[in-house]
Amino acid sequence: MNQERIFKVLLGPHVSEKATVLADSKNQFVFKVESTATKLEIKKAVEQLFSVEVDSVSTLNVKGKTKQTVRGLGKRNDWKKAYVSLKAGQDLDFASAE
Repeated sequence: MNQERIFKVLLGPHVSEKATVLADSKNQFVFKVESTATKLEIKKAVEQLFSVEVDSVSTLNVKGKTKQTVRGLGKRNDWKKAYVSLKAGQDLDFASAE
């Protein structure tokens, strides 16, 4: 996998209450990823960017909500979320990412 693709796969961390609980208790981290990314690409990107060992990756397609506005109905974009489990003894630090 080329370097350009690695930087395009991960869009950023997904910060929520559930994601924080998972990070503290089960050593899992949640990322927003490109909708065409595969589990293998996500695993390689996390391993190379953060220098950690990934145990498993689960992905989830999130459907955008339909919202009513003054101009009628609107729809938010669909996006993809990845749950990344790290191996025992590994920790992910967003501040020191290369």
